[in-house]
Amino acid sequence: MSWEKEIRQLFAEGHEKFLRNISVDCIIFGFHENELKVLLLQAKYAGSWALPGGFILKDEHMDDAAKRILQERTGVDDVYMQQFYVFSEPDRSNKKINKLFLKNAGIELEESWLFERFITVGYSALVDFSKVLPVPDNISSDCKWFNIHDIPGMILDHRNILDKALENLRMQLNYHPVGYNLLPEKFTMPELQKLYETILDRKLDRRNFQRKIMSTGILKRLDETKKGVAHKAPYYYKFDLRKYQKALKGGMGFEL
Repeated sequence: MSWEKEIRQLFAEGHEKFLRNISVDCIIFGFHENELKVLLLQAKYAGSWALPGGFILKDEHMDDAAKRILQERTGVDDVYMQQFYVFSEPDRSNKKINKLFLKNAGIELEESWLFERFITVGYSALVDFSKVLPVPDNISSDCKWFNIHDIPGMILDHRNILDKALENLRMQLNYHPVGYNLLPEKFTMPELQKLYETILDRKLDRRNFQRKIMSTGILKRLDETKKGVAHKAPYYYKFDLRKYQKALKGGMGFEL
């Protein structure tokens, strides 16, 4: 099926397959070269960037929809995602933008279920940057990572959704662990601290951070040290996956 025919069918008949008035948007964070990054798609004929998003099948759990949408739109699979917010502002949907998008693609429709008001549910995830090969889907012209401090223009309220996801991630650092999906299998304490500092966008006291993170019990110190450093060689650490998963579900409760 051609792209134009697929889009026309979605706008005209998609309500028979998907739930009306509700969608899912995915915020995918990665960590690379001491930078926090987010994965974005550039929508065809729209000129702006967007979060990976889509619609919920009528017989589908919303969590499964988020995972399916992410896989379909970016090729990323087997990712733990967490629902973090519902965006329900009355004016967040924009009929004019959707019509312009279709017109630029050579498709004109006066009425469609996609011109109605939409509520969207935000899901966020932390992924291993090195294992993701961004590939655009058939309704996007590009898919790539952006530094969180260098975000391009985004469609609709997607920048607001991204900002809310980042705010939620920072708040969650006081209750849930991060790092397993963002760091190599073994890492040093300075590398873990740099991850937290990058997410929080502020410096942390070295001794205080190490004391608090070790008190959670989620780390195992290895006998191996990092080679080729100018000063005292730091030890490598690994996450205790059993305790990490327990903290992920039950929380840790320490203040950074």
